[in-house]
Amino acid sequence: MSAAAAILLTTMRLVVMCLATAAAIRGASGAPPSAGDLAHCRKTCGNVNISYPYGIGYGCFRPGAGGFELTCDDTIIPPKLLLGNTTEILHLYTDGFVNVSVIFNTATTPGALGTYNRSWEAPGRSLYIRPGDTKLVVIGCGIEVNLFQADSDDTLGYCFSTCHDIAVMQEEAVGMSCTGIGCCTISFHKTVSAFRFSIAQREEAQLPSLLANATIKAFLVDEYDYPPNQYNFSITDLLARNINSSTFGASSYLYTVITDSPNCRTARKDDKSYACGNYKCSDVPKEGYRCECSYGNPYILDGCIEEYKPSQNMQNCSRLCGNMAIPFPFGLQEECSANRKFLLNCTSKQAFIGGSSTQYQVTNISLDHGLLYVNFSQQEEAYSDLVEVRTDDSGWLWYFISEHYGIWEWVVTNLTCEKAKKSSGYACISANGECLNVTHVHAHHFGYRCKCSTGYGGNPYIHNGCTDIDECLIPNDCKGICLNRAGGYSCTHCPHGTSFDPAERKCTSTKQHNIILGNSHFNRSLFINVRRLEKFYPSNLLVYVGVASGISCGFGVLLLTLSITMLFRRWKRGIQKKIRRSYFHKNKGLLLEQLISSDDSVAHKTKIFSLDELEKATNNFDSTRILGSGGHGTVYKGILSDQRVVAIKKSKIVEQSEIDQFVNEVAMLSQIIHRNVVKLFGCCLESEVPLLVYEFISNGTLYDLLHGDLQSKCQLTWWNRIRIALEAASALAYLHCAASVPIFHRDVKSANILLDDNFITKVSDFGASRSVSIDETHVVTIVQGTFGYLDPEYYHTGQLNEKSDVYSFGVILIELLTRKRPIFLNSIGEKQNLCHHFLQRQQNNTTTEIVDVQVLEEADQWEIDEIASLAEICLRLRGEERPTMKEVELRLQLLRNKVAKNNTEEVSRENETNPLLFYMANPNSMTQWNSNSASHSDATRCYTMEQELVSWTNLPR
Repeated sequence: MSAAAAILLTTMRLVVMCLATAAAIRGASGAPPSAGDLAHCRKTCGNVNISYPYGIGYGCFRPGAGGFELTCDDTIIPPKLLLGNTTEILHLYTDGFVNVSVIFNTATTPGALGTYNRSWEAPGRSLYIRPGDTKLVVIGCGIEVNLFQADSDDTLGYCFSTCHDIAVMQEEAVGMSCTGIGCCTISFHKTVSAFRFSIAQREEAQLPSLLANATIKAFLVDEYDYPPNQYNFSITDLLARNINSSTFGASSYLYTVITDSPNCRTARKDDKSYACGNYKCSDVPKEGYRCECSYGNPYILDGCIEEYKPSQNMQNCSRLCGNMAIPFPFGLQEECSANRKFLLNCTSKQAFIGGSSTQYQVTNISLDHGLLYVNFSQQEEAYSDLVEVRTDDSGWLWYFISEHYGIWEWVVTNLTCEKAKKSSGYACISANGECLNVTHVHAHHFGYRCKCSTGYGGNPYIHNGCTDIDECLIPNDCKGICLNRAGGYSCTHCPHGTSFDPAERKCTSTKQHNIILGNSHFNRSLFINVRRLEKFYPSNLLVYVGVASGISCGFGVLLLTLSITMLFRRWKRGIQKKIRRSYFHKNKGLLLEQLISSDDSVAHKTKIFSLDELEKATNNFDSTRILGSGGHGTVYKGILSDQRVVAIKKSKIVEQSEIDQFVNEVAMLSQIIHRNVVKLFGCCLESEVPLLVYEFISNGTLYDLLHGDLQSKCQLTWWNRIRIALEAASALAYLHCAASVPIFHRDVKSANILLDDNFITKVSDFGASRSVSIDETHVVTIVQGTFGYLDPEYYHTGQLNEKSDVYSFGVILIELLTRKRPIFLNSIGEKQNLCHHFLQRQQNNTTTEIVDVQVLEEADQWEIDEIASLAEICLRLRGEERPTMKEVELRLQLLRNKVAKNNTEEVSRENETNPLLFYMANPNSMTQWNSNSASHSDATRCYTMEQELVSWTNLPR
């Protein structure tokens, strides 16, 4: 080796040693390291990502006694990430939250009653149990549990658990959170980093022998996990020898606190140990402080900043998506946007922002105000609190803050203007542009954005993007002589003798229009001296003249008043007409007129009603006419001029962007022709809130029939439960397959299944529906639906497909089978999910115990098993494992045919509508079905049409 090469090699080694030493010094000091300092550190352990301040190996975690050092056990598959060699980490979040598994399995001594003490301490001073969110679950029989603080005898809580016969426990406890039968819970109401608890066994008089020597299990869980992730007690857990981290729901969250200093103010005084750098610091009372930012890792230098590119890297970038402009820093390609945060996806001429799992449709971009207008199809109330919106696949929160429904505020980065100007990625590059700091009432500092200076407009994010505004072209800004200049204008009044003409936009000469009533001589001659008249005419004549003059003046004033009143009313009607016309245009009236006129099949059936006609039909939308209110609006009962009884739906629309949802419902209902889908008569667009007019369904909803007041006096036969399910399935199958455009209902539930005069099923409420093109299998939407019916796969992925409706229909099948609500109260008054309860019963072969009594009396066991089996496959978690609605319809049709063969009486009525309900108010005077003495309508209703018509007479017209 030459001397030069040796010198070069030695120099390189020295540089590497210096860099390593610098990194070690930085790490040892506790100050935030850079991404380069951590480049050599291990990033994953098994399926868990590792993020600073936690790490494996020297220089990869925050030093000190905080307990940030991790170890990875690679001897098992998959490898486990451990904190302090004892606590298993299931997930690490950059905001400092740690998902851990804390489990205690305690073997008991057979035939003896003992007391067992257990304790847990956080592996470091930095981790704490979240008060109010975390609870201790203990599984066992005949036990009393006392929870204490680790360093004192202060009791944190107490609970006990008892066991009964296995069958009783399956009835009362399985599928529920712990209630004291087989397991019990204690919630943490104080911030603690350690605890201890004692488990005392008590003699159990009715303890089954199978449970006599069961292991006692204890573990921490998170109380507010989304229901599918919550722990639900099962007999299997009670009988198991032990449980581990794979047990569903057996995990909790710890939060990270930097304990070097008591608060942020003290910590900032020591730059060498302050953990937050330039990012937000939040005090944790009595413990320390935490670091926060909207995106990324606040414990790393520049960890919350994604590099901003002040100019696009590609020429000829497309700046249109449909009719919407896409200005820089936003773009449709990564090379055409400033960074991934501003990247949009243009699909079917609609712009979307976000990753593949969660996407939001953008309807407008405002550079002037730093706003994104987002189309939310979900009917919700406006956000009242600060909401940070997740818009990428990694799960980090971007710099979007949603303060109002469908409107997002955005910034370039979370830097201040002062710091941003010193960086190479400063965004405000246009001349005549300026930087604006953005703060929020809920946020310490939000970030910065750019705007054009006063008198300029355009795009401040591109070179020379801010151009002068010609104020002289803006109406009403200047009513005189206007002179435009760079960044402003001057305005002077019109000269004497001239006035501003808004049509010509200039000063013009004033024209005098004098009305000459007469010359001075004639005017003087009009003056009459009353005293002189008295000499030639009698005084009583003058009195008569005065009275006549008074009466004439009175009539004149009256006529003038009437004329003014008529003119005012005409003016008011004109204003009202203009307002209604403006609402008509705002509510996409021209689009609907075009839709109706272009489709011959719709034109003769769908009508656009006037607001006057609907106000008369509902007595000005009187509250006594309200039939009900739902997630998408209020429904009124009305009687049209042709005496048709209709239902009028007044949608809950608060934003212009939500008008599309109303148009969506009208367009879909106009195309649907099916005997089991509610019929649309027309709509009204002249009000601020658009109205739908459709057929009045007199017998209410299936939900009311199953769970409402009718339940006490009416019963639903098994045969008709099958028929209702079949008709509803037929309607949904038609929507999915046979309609001109495939339609996913998205809110299938028993409250949206109506029953007409003959108790024929009608599927209704298409306010949440989505249509798709023939070649699409799913659409990505804002999650919408009703809890209890909501497809869990759709909830997690946001991908709506036909199998989402299948899941909801499966819930309806269970309702028909059990006559229980989707979310019902169990025997001890706790809310319980019907799906979970049913599936648990199916697994344990005890479904019959929750079936409705009338079904047990009327149906054979194989019929019940068939419906239960069909419901079970409809409720499978993975959509691809569920049947299509057409397959569900065919199975119900086959079931109906088999039942009919076993019942000759039902076969004889195949072409008739069977009596659905029979009177139950007085069993001793029950009216029997008699086709000769009862009309068809009477036989299928709990009340007669005559009774209903009489009740309508009490409603004002």
